[in-house]
Amino acid sequence: MTRIVQSLAEISEPYDALFCDLWGCVHNGVAPFPGVAEALTGFRAKGGKVLLLTNAPRPAKYVAQSLDRMGLPREAYDAIVTSGDAAQDAMFAGAVGQKVWHLGPDKDEGFFTEVPPEWQGQVTIEQVPFEEAEGMVCTGPFDEMNEVPEDYRPRFLLAKSRGLPMLCANPDIVVDLGETRIYCAGALAALYEDMGGRSLYFGKPHPPIYDLARRRLSALGGADDSRILAVGDGINTDVAGAMGEGLDVLFISGGLAADQFGDDVENPDPELLMTWLNARQRDPLYTIGRLR
Repeated sequence: MTRIVQSLAEISEPYDALFCDLWGCVHNGVAPFPGVAEALTGFRAKGGKVLLLTNAPRPAKYVAQSLDRMGLPREAYDAIVTSGDAAQDAMFAGAVGQKVWHLGPDKDEGFFTEVPPEWQGQVTIEQVPFEEAEGMVCTGPFDEMNEVPEDYRPRFLLAKSRGLPMLCANPDIVVDLGETRIYCAGALAALYEDMGGRSLYFGKPHPPIYDLARRRLSALGGADDSRILAVGDGINTDVAGAMGEGLDVLFISGGLAADQFGDDVENPDPELLMTWLNARQRDPLYTIGRLR
């Protein structure tokens, strides 16, 4: 049965590292949540390592720039590991061919232009029109503020008929941008699969992003899995992925599912929480309303 806690410091002593989700846990897409920076810097001050583990479909450097603009201090974390990093590696390895059609907003162009050092000079990935593509790379809808997955059904029917695989750079279904809920690449990839297409995933809850996170953590000194705490609000991504990796989990109930646990976001109703978790067959070790 999950234990409801009031602060990260209350449970942090047994852990050497955090794998901490971003959207819904550290920020809402506009600004960091109150108390988050203090909680993370406090963990680091005691010798812990903080890896921000996010399903953002962009290389880590662009996520860091976004966090800078929001006002999250660099002192709050040691490294960033993104779904985009893991998916990029797969793309350059040829997972969906060398001629690809990009489905996603312009802000994600860094996925193609920021070539990782290990792939520079090794292979050329060419962005081409849909009609010329060997595969698709999905980082989200073209217009994430207005479009829904069903808008892409006609294009996906054609893609399926051509046998095009889809590389999904962000398995999240939705996120909350301030007060607005928007669809992510995962929702598009799920629709394509439902239609009979083939989608490939590299972010949470799938193993590649955790493998990459462990490699990054090893470069920082490493930690046994038993001393890594995963923090997240996505029950089918953050929680399911970490539990599948054998990691302890701190579930942020005030994130995507905040409206399920009573009127006080900071203090989830224990009975509502247990009913909701049991229905989803998830049992995170700890739960907190908001990370603090």
